[in-house]
Amino acid sequence: MNEDVFNASLRKFLKKVGITSQREIEKAVRDAVEAGKLKGNEKLPAKMVLTIGGVSLSHEITDEIELG
Repeated sequence: MNEDVFNASLRKFLKKVGITSQREIEKAVRDAVEAGKLKGNEKLPAKMVLTIGGVSLSHEITDEIELG
């Protein structure tokens, strides 16, 4: 295994996940606030599940996203 290639590929994947996830969360929250479904001061439960095929990895992260 080439550690440099692996590390660069992993960082590229995680950057894409982070940027894409942030945009989707921001859009969903703004849309919900505009539609009156949220007041804008809630704490929203959040869960991210990461799966990687070929190595049987399934990793779950749970937390809260505070709006204000």
